[in-house]
Amino acid sequence: MKMENQTTVTEFILLGLSSDPQMQIFLFLVFLVIYLITLGGNIVIMVVIRADSHLHTPMYSFLFHLSFVDICYSSVTVPNMLKNFLAEHKTISVIGCISQMFFILLSAATEAFILSAMAYDRYAAICDPLHYMDTMSTRMCVQLVSGAWAIGFFHALLNTVFALRLHFCGPNQISHFSCELPLLLQLSCTDTLTNQVVLLTSAVILGSSSFVFSLISYIHIISTILRIRSAEGRRKAFSTCSSHFIVVGLLYLTGFLQYTKPSSVSSVVLDEIFSIQYSVLTPMLNPIIYSLKNKEVKTALRKMLGKFKFLR
Repeated sequence: MKMENQTTVTEFILLGLSSDPQMQIFLFLVFLVIYLITLGGNIVIMVVIRADSHLHTPMYSFLFHLSFVDICYSSVTVPNMLKNFLAEHKTISVIGCISQMFFILLSAATEAFILSAMAYDRYAAICDPLHYMDTMSTRMCVQLVSGAWAIGFFHALLNTVFALRLHFCGPNQISHFSCELPLLLQLSCTDTLTNQVVLLTSAVILGSSSFVFSLISYIHIISTILRIRSAEGRRKAFSTCSSHFIVVGLLYLTGFLQYTKPSSVSSVVLDEIFSIQYSVLTPMLNPIIYSLKNKEVKTALRKMLGKFKFLR
């Protein structure tokens, strides 16, 4: 059939996590609580870092930006998901879908490289503490954060430009709660080989580079910690990077499981679980992990709460 005789799709239907009305109400409440915790937790982290002068250091500057990215990441998908749980018609325009895809790619790539910057910061602090302030100068911190956003923007823009060239004329149902590029490629009536190559190449290059950067930093960190003679010294050194190690582990473990799972176990449900993990749960867990595992954050939070009690 010729392209001009085919009907052009102008909107997609997001099938979401369930078609059962009662389950949708339950899921709405669950994800509403998760989203409120995500917003509250990350905003508190950002406010505490800005309010306490003791936290005006490179490590907490990166944590501030990580919290901001987590708010963006969660806000790209969750509000629309909540709306669709209650809506009768769960539609999104093609442009709206591609826009959501752009911000998902932007947030994901930016978060990965901010975590890499945080790994480098811990490397400088533990492996070369005497030159830490010179290594992690204000200029270097700005360059690392700006670089993370620039790489994320390039990754998102590159894939979005090619996605805008796609033509949709057939099925318009997406078996997911958000618009992710692989799902859009499955619905395209035009050839998607170029899109697949661009997506795979950019994801492999950027994903592997951020992973290798973090991995090398942690190999040096662990090696340095193991050379510390006292058990107390090793414990203190490890405590400064344990929360970041957990966050990085969650991110890359999820990505590894998603992209290395055998085709025999591939399913819509499994893909949705992985998507929920890295786009919904991880932004919620990050501030919880950092507040529970970091004494300085907990101390600053207690001080801020104490001021509020005093004002009352």
